[in-house]
Amino acid sequence: MLGYPGIFRGLLDVRSKGVNEEVKFAAAKAIAHMVKDDELNEDYIIPGPFDKKVVAAVAQSVAEAARKTGIARK
Repeated sequence: MLGYPGIFRGLLDVRSKGVNEEVKFAAAKAIAHMVKDDELNEDYIIPGPFDKKVVAAVAQSVAEAARKTGIARK
């Protein structure tokens, strides 16, 4: 739920030929880095599903990973 919109947006932005493990890992890392160390607690370990910053962060990370791994066409 957290990853899908950002992954899709990032892949579309670079006109990716597909999805690879690096892209999936980049999305996971982007989500994990959305919660800062000082915010982390037992009730808050992942960002909320309606946090719009997550989509942008995931899309950017996915697009960068797609470019680095050669699956981006743009």
